[in-house]
Amino acid sequence: MSADLHRLAAGLFVIGFPGTAPDDDVKRLIDDGVAGVILFKRNVGTAAQTTELVRALKRHAGRPLLASVDQEGGRVARLRGAPFTSLPAMRELGKNRDLALMERVGRLLAFETRACGFDWDFAPVMDVDTNPKNPVIGDRSLHRDAAEVARLGVALSKGMEAGGVASCAKHFPGHGDTLKDSHLDLPSLPHAMERLQAVELVPFAAYAKAQLASVMTAHVIFEALDPKVPATMSKKAMTGLLRDRLRFGGVIVSDDLEMKAVADNFPIERAVVEGLDAGVDCFLVCHRASVQRAAIDALVSAVKTGRLQRSQLEQAHARVSELSRRFALSAEHRPPALGTEEHRRLAAGLDADSFVGRDPTEVMV
Repeated sequence: MSADLHRLAAGLFVIGFPGTAPDDDVKRLIDDGVAGVILFKRNVGTAAQTTELVRALKRHAGRPLLASVDQEGGRVARLRGAPFTSLPAMRELGKNRDLALMERVGRLLAFETRACGFDWDFAPVMDVDTNPKNPVIGDRSLHRDAAEVARLGVALSKGMEAGGVASCAKHFPGHGDTLKDSHLDLPSLPHAMERLQAVELVPFAAYAKAQLASVMTAHVIFEALDPKVPATMSKKAMTGLLRDRLRFGGVIVSDDLEMKAVADNFPIERAVVEGLDAGVDCFLVCHRASVQRAAIDALVSAVKTGRLQRSQLEQAHARVSELSRRFALSAEHRPPALGTEEHRRLAAGLDADSFVGRDPTEVMV
């Protein structure tokens, strides 16, 4: 029973690891049952090396394993250099207000990530570009108008999922107006609910209505919702707002719990227990195996002591498993290769150097 509970808890985590080959720690955690892995710049080199690394991880798992990456375009892109497309910032693309263009961008992102074996791309950013002093979102946002972010972000996400890769709207309930970077500090937003409903929540409501795959939490305190903990740990934000009010039915995944907004203010054990209780289904823990194991053990302990119900883990596990069923490819699957005619058609005119400053009609195929 204890081993079964441990595997159930492990299945709610996506983990990072060092290096360009699987080490013993990541192999053991895969053996324990983690849902997936996330790759960063530290893990990737050429397209061939990245593809082989993802295959090696999936071969070791011998089961569906979600391979994930942050491939937004612009300055947040882990896969860089030929044959990958160097996309401009989303702000530049969003200026066109062109749904067909954004759907093609989504299909391109899916093609390039899928070619390397990835199943889940943590994109697009659905934060609204309302604060020019924001140190972390800025040009990653599609637009300064919430309705445009909603339209364009849903189109991009639909394109990505049509291409076989799970999308992820981030960072709920909205990171666009903060003055701090949650990688480094714990931001707080004082906005009233009326403002949140009129601006920050608009893109996420559209994403939820479109029944897309996943939403990533923001490590931001929203004073109107919960003045003591970030949204990641807030039941009012995750269940009351995202599940109940917006009726989102997909996977809720936390931003990395080793970011300083959480790590410097809350022990990992508290973060995951309160996060799951709040309604988070899946947790990103992107760096240290010791922290990853502590997080898994914390959920096991919380069930044993009655702090959490086993059914809460089971419900979250069911959502993550459904995402894996829909999107996770096996190690043996060989998607279309980079550089094919389909790839060239999707990428035509979208590279950063040729796109910026051109008439929108010039970049359409």
